[in-house]
Amino acid sequence: MASGFESWLRPEAKGLYCAPGDFYIDPLLPVERAVITHGHSDHARPGHGKVLATSETLAIMRARLGDGAGHSRQAIGYGERLAINDVTVWLAPAGHVLGSAQVVLDYKGARAVISGDYKRRADATCAGFEVVACDLFITEATFALPVFVHESDAHEMAKLMASLAAFPERTHQIGAYGLGKCQRLIRMMRAAGYDKAIWLHGAMKPLCDLYVQHGIALGDVRLVSEATHDLAGEVVISPPSAIGDRWSRRFADPLPAFASGWMRIRARARQRGVELPLIISDHADWPELVQTIRDVGAGEIWITHGRDDALTLQCQAMGLKARALSMVGFSEEDGE
Repeated sequence: MASGFESWLRPEAKGLYCAPGDFYIDPLLPVERAVITHGHSDHARPGHGKVLATSETLAIMRARLGDGAGHSRQAIGYGERLAINDVTVWLAPAGHVLGSAQVVLDYKGARAVISGDYKRRADATCAGFEVVACDLFITEATFALPVFVHESDAHEMAKLMASLAAFPERTHQIGAYGLGKCQRLIRMMRAAGYDKAIWLHGAMKPLCDLYVQHGIALGDVRLVSEATHDLAGEVVISPPSAIGDRWSRRFADPLPAFASGWMRIRARARQRGVELPLIISDHADWPELVQTIRDVGAGEIWITHGRDDALTLQCQAMGLKARALSMVGFSEEDGE
């Protein structure tokens, strides 16, 4: 066992740095060597020299960042071991979005797992979270307050289907983040029996196409710009920022909905003018965060971003060594 994880893994201004491997995990600023957990913009940033990630994450980065996706890129599959100096690096599924991964570092008999962002419930659009036993677990804390207990997917889909039945004359416009949430929402609707066309804001289409290219069937999806009627009785998925703006005026008495873990907080729904809050998150809720910490069996927990105070206290109550890294640069992406 190493004398302490701080001797070889530490937060710096550029991000979380692995000294013996000389690379950063999800760096905030351009670096020479980066390991990227997933394609969301607060984790996959432009300008790095060498980038290591899953092939799906690399494809997402190329789609979003173009030439900024890294001077050179290396794909690594889940479970594939790679030696970088004296560190063995491998990736395990995080269950967050397509290609998302936990970064596992084995060094001198110690194992650290950097989770990135993750969720524990099933998702037809990505590989499910894999528990990796470790000595140090670095976790997010986006929804790390006991109030955040996400409803089941079936419960939220039942709400949506009931609303569609009750208001067939209205366009249901659902705000959803374009990477991960949009595609998951479509698959959830299909599983609930909705087989009509689903209409997309133009900003949502490229990543939906990328998901389809990676084998995630979405069914009949069409662009709103191609519609020849006011979409009464139809479902439109758009960026959350498009709810209530001029773009929405083309719809038949639009019914604003929003798919996000933040919809647990009624004040947030009211502030956004949301009539149909859908509590659908791509992050672990409070019980899942606590269960994951139990499952991995780590004696030490570091918390990278989110509501770290409550989770730090919870870990300490569980007899674990815990600290908040207080790293800046990770932000809430609309629709978490």
